[in-house]
Amino acid sequence: MRNFKSILYISLLAVVSLPTLNSCNDDEFLDRKPLGTAVEGDLPAGGFEEKAFGLYGKLRTQGGITDWDRYWFQNIRSDDAMKGSTPGDASARGNIMDGFVYSPTEFASNWDGHFSLIYACNDLIADVDDSGKTDSGSIINKAEAMAIRGFAYFELRRDYGEVPIILKRIVTPSDGIKAKSTIAEVDAQIISDLKFAADKLPISWPAYPGRATSGFANSIMAKLYLYQSNWAKSLEKAEVVINSGQYALYNSYETLFKEQGDNCIESIFEVQFLRQAGVNYSNNYFESQGIRGSGDWDLGWGFNVPTQNLVDAYETGDPRKNSTILFEGQDDGYGTTIPTGLAQPYWNKKAYSTPSYRALQGTGKNQWFNVKIIRYADVVLIAAEAANELGNTTKAADYVNQVRARARGNNAGVLPNVVAGAGLKAAIKQERRAELAMEGERFYDLVRWGDAPTVLGSLGYQDKNKFYPIPQTAIDQSGGVLKQNPNY
Repeated sequence: MRNFKSILYISLLAVVSLPTLNSCNDDEFLDRKPLGTAVEGDLPAGGFEEKAFGLYGKLRTQGGITDWDRYWFQNIRSDDAMKGSTPGDASARGNIMDGFVYSPTEFASNWDGHFSLIYACNDLIADVDDSGKTDSGSIINKAEAMAIRGFAYFELRRDYGEVPIILKRIVTPSDGIKAKSTIAEVDAQIISDLKFAADKLPISWPAYPGRATSGFANSIMAKLYLYQSNWAKSLEKAEVVINSGQYALYNSYETLFKEQGDNCIESIFEVQFLRQAGVNYSNNYFESQGIRGSGDWDLGWGFNVPTQNLVDAYETGDPRKNSTILFEGQDDGYGTTIPTGLAQPYWNKKAYSTPSYRALQGTGKNQWFNVKIIRYADVVLIAAEAANELGNTTKAADYVNQVRARARGNNAGVLPNVVAGAGLKAAIKQERRAELAMEGERFYDLVRWGDAPTVLGSLGYQDKNKFYPIPQTAIDQSGGVLKQNPNY
């Protein structure tokens, strides 16, 4: 039915499959014997394919990357989203992220999960280097690992600022103990990894949707350069992706976030999920965001819900509002009215699956959507922002209007074109918010724009909150080599 099955059935046979949580009160996956771990000879492909495939499994199974910790860091800290669920459920977590009362003893899985992924990338890179192999297949496998490692460090950099750079295989525990590097040093390492990946990776994987491509590497580089205010490099890398001919804006914004939107023409990189015929390659990411109710409306745990602030932020008539937010007492888009009196008045529609597909699966809990890491519209808006900062306002406005035209669809009279001029920067900020709402960009955008103290200050945000404290467990395990972030 969907074109990503090949990578799940072929590639992800080589990864550890973990069960989905059944209760929102469970903090960790249950211990379970692995259903399948990659070993030599499991797959017919040569080179280092088995370990490369395993990396994609880790993207799905490691904490903080695509499980529910992802949206606690990437959404709930913004003005777009809040904890949700019921007042008492995960109230401590809600206070930490909604109220910016950060704690070094909470959310350690985000740090641990990203470093576990980095260590797996290091293993593959070391294997290729130690083998002396220079065939294209082996170099591509190395490039996949470097792309994923660069992405993992990019996320750590956004969340913690200065982090240790560990590039060697972990043989003894001391190999993982290292002092923090500066943000500039971390950025340089990310760019080094991504440049190698962009040069060596294929532009597409027709038989394996979901594998890292040169477009993925260039897209993350474009975003990192944006964070550095290196506008020329950001625009250059974004336009490499735009001009590659591999991507386009999907014809329907609403359908983009339904089952048929997975691995579509707009997808640059997605982590692959699947639930079918007793096979469940998923985690708690979408299940934990489903509407929390009873009977037919027992669709999840109810976390990560839109705020009133986001509801009010859309331009009049913007169709993306109803494609992003489910409203109590209103139609869900499939002919059924959302009940009133639930735990929250608004829910994340980008996590809401098609009722007919839920019936087919025999469960209301969404365990099959892919997690969209980066999509083409984001890159177009990166190019718009960079071009505007460089003074090329005509190009910037054109890029913004491409995104608005897709969002407008057949709704003539809404979302008029923006024009080059003094107000374009504000228009770009608004467009990023509306286009990427509930997708994990808003908090980081506010921080890098310098807008976080003004926008989030009333919620408790202070300048120190741009970075989360390093987990106390990591500091303890380092014997004090790792130093806590300032003011924690």
